[in-house]
Order: sequence, then structure tokens, then C-alpha cells
Amino acid sequence: MYGSWPRGAGARPTRRPPDSAPLQSSDSPIADYFANWQNRVEQAQASQPHWMTPMTTVTPRLEQEYRYDQYKQYLQNGAQIDNFGGGKGLELIPTTTNEILLNVPAYQHRSNVKPATGFADGNFVTIKQRLLSANEENGNYILSAFLGVQAPTGITAFTNRPAWIVTPTLAGGIGWGDFDIQGTVSLPLPTDNLHAIGYSIVTSATLQYHFWEYFWPEFAFNDTQWTSGVRAGRNQLFVSPGIVFGRFQIYKRVKLSFGISYQVAVVPDHAITVPLTPVYNHAWLLSMRMTF
Repeated sequence: MYGSWPRGAGARPTRRPPDSAPLQSSDSPIADYFANWQNRVEQAQASQPHWMTPMTTVTPRLEQEYRYDQYKQYLQNGAQIDNFGGGKGLELIPTTTNEILLNVPAYQHRSNVKPATGFADGNFVTIKQRLLSANEENGNYILSAFLGVQAPTGITAFTNRPAWIVTPTLAGGIGWGDFDIQGTVSLPLPTDNLHAIGYSIVTSATLQYHFWEYFWPEFAFNDTQWTSGVRAGRNQLFVSPGIVFGRFQIYKRVKLSFGISYQVAVVPDHAITVPLTPVYNHAWLLSMRMTF
């Protein structure tokens, strides 16, 4: 059972070959592809580290799961935003080196200042390509590339319409025993409305530790440096202590994980109100994942 071995401080996991079902064959290549789906998933995950997906860093690992997040954000101008879904959704592993993320647009409710309720723009699809990896016995590292697409599907209060945003990302991670670091570097590329959205460099890193089988405490950094647009020259940095609990086996490959994190802006050290920078002051984050 990958990712849920009993461990003590400094202990190394004992890995066994996956108990995959024999490859199934028929006269239809399409039927064969779907009949052997889970065999490919097990093969893909056996050849990479078995870390937990962090709260605020997109993992470079290939994961097959359904994920639901919920945020409560507090803005410097007194507004509060409840975010339902977090723009997460279904994640599938169609090949031994690829993942496709099919996300649902977040539903948001803003109160106190300029109240509004409705869907935000949707990061509706992201493709991961794993470039290289090794599990805990063979190096404990991974490097992947992503390409994500955000559509301007949100209501007027929560959209960058008419801009689509295409985001290439490089993600990697390395582990030492029970400790690992996972990180990403992204460059969101708007197709329109550049004078407002601008270009930015978005980086994220999570330091994660694993103990007592089900406990994954973490400390994360999320940074955005704007190079153009209305926030040109500005920078925001959030730090986020948190913990994820899992993976609790439900049935065979089906496992449940859930986490909580508190996020607070530390840069800039004072609120800039026009436009708001950081985009919010602090937030509570909840996450639920069902892997299969």
C-alpha cells in the first residue's frame, strides 16, 4: 500500500512491487487501454516518491484523486471571501508519465465590501508531464512540467474577462528520509487585458515531514512578483503552516486524506489599497482528497 507504511523518525519505507492485476488483453485496443488503467497508475506511482500532496504547492508527483478545497480569505479593506472548491477537481493518470487535471471553477461569496456571489474563472485543465523520477529506494526525487489553461468563465466580480491565461510550470522535489521539499515556478501568460493583469513570476515551496504513518506537517511559501500590469514592481509573499492527515484506506486503492493550513501575508509589510497588495491579508484553508 503506497504512501501508508508505518514509520518512525528516520525510518525508511520498505517497498514491495505493486500487486498489479495481470495485464488484460482483448481484440479492442481501446478496451485494453481502459481495462489496464489501474495497472498503469500503479506502475507510474511505484517509480516516484510517495510524499503527500501539499496544501498550497502543486505536487510534481502524478496523483489520481478527486480533490475539494475550501478557503476563507480576509482582505485588508474589510472584505471577506468564502471560496468553495478552490478550483480543484478530478485528477487522472492516463499514461505512466502523464496526469490530466480537470478542475471545477471555484464558487465564491464576497461579503462586507462590494458583496458578490458566483463562479470565478476556471483553471479547467492542466496537463502534467513527468520528466524524471525515482522512488525512495532509488534517489527520492522528481521533476515535472505542467501546462495549465484558465478560462474567463467567472461572473463580472470574479473574472479577468476577456483574457484566457496559459500557465507553463516547472515543478520538482527531493526527499531525505522522512523529510521532503516540493516546489514550483510558474509564468502565467494572459492573452488579453495585459495592462491590468500583467505578467508575473509565481513560485511556491513546501517543506514537509512525515511521522506516525498518517501525519504530514508542512510549512509553505507562496510568492508572486509582478513585472507589469497594475501591480508592476510589487511583490507578495505568503507563509503557511499546516498539516495533512492521511492516507486512510477506505477500500483497496481508495484512500482519504484531509488537511488544514493557515496562510498569512508577510510581504509587503503594510497594505497597499490601490490595487490591494497583497490580494488578501490572511486565510484559512481546508482540503479533502480521495485517491484511487
